[in-house]
Amino acid sequence: MKKILLLALALIAAVQVNAQTAKVDDKEIIGVWLMESMQFEGEKKIVCGKENGYTQFKYYGADGEYASAGLAVTKEGKCVIIPQEYGTYWLKDGWYMEMGRPALKDAVILTDKTTYKGTWKNRHDIWKKRADIPDSVVQYIITCCKMKEAPDDIQQLIKQNIFSK
Repeated sequence: MKKILLLALALIAAVQVNAQTAKVDDKEIIGVWLMESMQFEGEKKIVCGKENGYTQFKYYGADGEYASAGLAVTKEGKCVIIPQEYGTYWLKDGWYMEMGRPALKDAVILTDKTTYKGTWKNRHDIWKKRADIPDSVVQYIITCCKMKEAPDDIQQLIKQNIFSK
């Protein structure tokens, strides 16, 4: 009887461990994500959002579209979008790549359908999926990210008229 009980307990423990480590499908990355916290190695964790008036935004499209921006609230209460990047990403079997940089194994680890953790250089992040953000806001931030780099003709005019005199 003891052997059967021990076997049953071992089986239950194995099922619980398997449930806790169940693989989240890579396609769950699709959508809008906001940084919940970041922590540089050896430093205190920074909680993002309402408390400190800063977070980061990432958008992952089903077609590989990628946009990244910082979002801040000024002392005057104005929201500021700080475009960072616009381009492409992919996630396959735990390997993540964005903007053509080398793929990394620990950059995006989906812990469940609404949370991922990741490491970039010496910073450890936690991100939360946000399906409740209006599409108009998402599209506006993506457009800002697309506009981060001026077209070549405008860049040339800026260089000639602002940085050469």
